[in-house]
Amino acid sequence: MSQPRVPHAPAPGTPVLPLAVLLDAPGLGLTLVAGPRDDRLIGTIGTTELPEPAPYLYGGELLLTAGVRFPPTAEAVDAYVRSVVEAGVAALGFGVAPVHDEVPAVLVEACERHRLPLVRVPPATPFVAVNRAAYQFMAEANSRDLREVSEAQSALASAAARPDPLPAVLQQLAARLGAWAALFDAAGQELFTAGARPGAPLPRQLRELATRTTARVADRGPGAPPAAAAEHAAGRHLTVHTLPGGLALGLAAEAPPTGVHRSVTGVAAVLLSLLTSPRHALGTDSSTAGALVRLLLGGAPADAAALLHPGGSWVVVRGRRDRPGPETDPVRLAALGTALGTPYLDVSGIALLALVAGPGPADPDAAARLGWTLGISAPVGPDGLPHAATHAERALRRALAAGLPAARQRAEALSVHALVDEEDARAHAETVFAALAGATSPGTAVLLETLRTWLAHHGSWDRTAAALELHRNTVRQRIARTGELLGTDLSDADVRMELWFALRHLPGERPPSA
Repeated sequence: MSQPRVPHAPAPGTPVLPLAVLLDAPGLGLTLVAGPRDDRLIGTIGTTELPEPAPYLYGGELLLTAGVRFPPTAEAVDAYVRSVVEAGVAALGFGVAPVHDEVPAVLVEACERHRLPLVRVPPATPFVAVNRAAYQFMAEANSRDLREVSEAQSALASAAARPDPLPAVLQQLAARLGAWAALFDAAGQELFTAGARPGAPLPRQLRELATRTTARVADRGPGAPPAAAAEHAAGRHLTVHTLPGGLALGLAAEAPPTGVHRSVTGVAAVLLSLLTSPRHALGTDSSTAGALVRLLLGGAPADAAALLHPGGSWVVVRGRRDRPGPETDPVRLAALGTALGTPYLDVSGIALLALVAGPGPADPDAAARLGWTLGISAPVGPDGLPHAATHAERALRRALAAGLPAARQRAEALSVHALVDEEDARAHAETVFAALAGATSPGTAVLLETLRTWLAHHGSWDRTAAALELHRNTVRQRIARTGELLGTDLSDADVRMELWFALRHLPGERPPSA
């Protein structure tokens, strides 16, 4: 006699149905005539009249047959049953009629011998009705599972938003799973618990399982993926899921975890990982928090920068977009931060100021697709950030004047501008344009904007008019008016060069509209 054999388990995620549900289904009239009435799980319904169906079976089937090619001898029947049991069939269904008037006695005996559930299918029940009922039950069970997972996810998310998120999440998890839940640190200390605490020695066994599992993850080195472990002790099922930072989520339940329970536990583990991260605990990551504390207490910017990006260079990015947007929209801010490769953003209206650690923005084109025009400085150390901000602003002005999505700082180590002190250049610019201070309509700001746009377009009346959305005659009138007030000849190239230099250093100058 062959040994009783547990049927093959259906593949993970495959809908399953207890055989008892089909036996109790109204309208089918199915009857168990041999074998154990246990919790056999049906993964699919199969129909066959082959004398040797075993090679074509996957496992977990309710195999239906009408006995059209039924084995002729008791030995052959026994071999038939033994082969389908070894193939992992969950149960055998025998249809009474049209070939047989009743289930053969030798088949009943063989199924009893091999502990294979044998189901009698009455003449009025076609096999297709059994198939349809099984998949309807499976679909309903799957729908219930999805609703249960969805409700649990919503409850866990609400718990995570409470003022006491860690115990609240554990309480929801314990209630949904009917388990005792505990959050352990790397040393096995219970930080938070929820649910009915089991008797000794289960808490100790769960703690030991948690410490062994977290130690195994720690041995793999930094960045090792989370791990899980399970044990069965004293009639309880123990499971552990590791979290970042050496923490572990432990569960002790009477029943083995179902697919729904595993899904709910996975959601809880993700939430607990986020809730215990330094960024959540401090409102940001620890280095950023330290830098902010130093600045608020009067520390030097170089000291704060050293915390944010030790020993590295920085790039300053200035940006402008054509229209104001929802500057606090987290989705747009996240997209902009991803494009620039930095979380250090200051967005105000149509203006952007950003600090990027390293060589520069990750994807300036992506920022352009979000509507931003960028000016990018060269990499500098923390002490050079104020000058880098000036260079980024100059690059932004060039990008706006030329209609480019981004412009980078030019190498100015050997240029005339690098030889002039910034304060001296600013004082010179204020002196040069002092005559425009009292200009009547259209006003000083308009005349300066027109002059700068005209110089940026190399004296082209048409391109300047297009950039300012004016008639070319209006541009001519404004440039002539500016020349008169300044008392200079704007047709002289040297004069235009001097004015361009002065404009770059004039306080309050704003770049022309795109």
